[in-house]
Amino acid sequence: MATIAPSRRVRRTPFSDGVEAAGVKSYTVYNRMLLPTVFRSVEEDYHHLKSAVQVWDVAVERQVELRGPDAGRLMQMLTPRDLRGMLPGMCYYVPLVDGTGGMLNDPVALMLADDRYWLSIADSDLLLWVKGLAHALYLDVIVEEPDVSPLAIQGPKAEALAARIFGDAVKELRFFRYGYFDFQGHAFLVARSGYSKQGGFEVYVDGFERGMPLWNALMEAGRDLDVYAGCPNLIERIEGGLLSYGNDMTRDNTPHECGLGKFCSTQTAIGCVGRDALLRVAKEGPVKQVRAIAIDGEIPPCDRLWQVTSKGKVIGQVTSAAKSPDFGTNVAIGMVRMTHWDAGTEVQVETQDGPRRATVQENFWL
Repeated sequence: MATIAPSRRVRRTPFSDGVEAAGVKSYTVYNRMLLPTVFRSVEEDYHHLKSAVQVWDVAVERQVELRGPDAGRLMQMLTPRDLRGMLPGMCYYVPLVDGTGGMLNDPVALMLADDRYWLSIADSDLLLWVKGLAHALYLDVIVEEPDVSPLAIQGPKAEALAARIFGDAVKELRFFRYGYFDFQGHAFLVARSGYSKQGGFEVYVDGFERGMPLWNALMEAGRDLDVYAGCPNLIERIEGGLLSYGNDMTRDNTPHECGLGKFCSTQTAIGCVGRDALLRVAKEGPVKQVRAIAIDGEIPPCDRLWQVTSKGKVIGQVTSAAKSPDFGTNVAIGMVRMTHWDAGTEVQVETQDGPRRATVQENFWL
């Protein structure tokens, strides 16, 4: 098996020592950092995530910080979501678009103050885009990547574990809200959020040296809760319809095609760079859109795009797929043309091991 050669271009994280001690079996590279993908096996990790609690090294969710008098103006330029109701303490899921309305990223935005925001980003060079906009428009704002690394606590027992470290007050956090909680004399920003449908928290760890003390404390405090090192799980995220930027959507897709139209307040998001293009999309509607697809039979690993066909014509593509133990089918995320996107439509998926029968679903499974 080939390995990734270590270099400064592929960075370790504040939690890498803990990840390695926990027996990580594979990584991917995400925002030029190591992201664990498997510990025991994808299926074992999946069952454990749904029944207990896991600690995830998601330091790859780098922060793009906007700070200064024009930070709010720049934030609204980046997204078609209307941010006028956003206040400190809130997290917003925000599609970010270019001038043609194409998706550039889909981060969680945190408003830290009236003049300060973090964008907790997916895998793309967003920092350069934001810096470019700020420079070209002579905005009074500093754009940088702070030394902040998220650590996620996910699973049905996540609240119990978080309370043992940060106190019972953390249980009062509402979904997509954050607060500051003490651990070893330092205030950590903790948000009720995460890249799973099982519920949990993300802790924004500022400073490399604070990573392992928090990791070790969580592992020790959660022994009787069956805590284990984990990572975003392929099966669980597909069941829940959690899209992966670069896999299920790219710059070629608009938010409406990605099923994110509800996050686009295009009429009122004055100043958004792609507003004019998205106004046309909102008026005319998308001609293709993300759909849940159930695939019959055995399937190989989905490490490439699979065409979706009907009567020999290409009508879409599957971007992520996996066998679901809990639902007894192969679950998939696909982009399907409007002529075939209705629930119950039978299609064919062209895998590298041959065609498979499939059916468009009304909703995702979780």
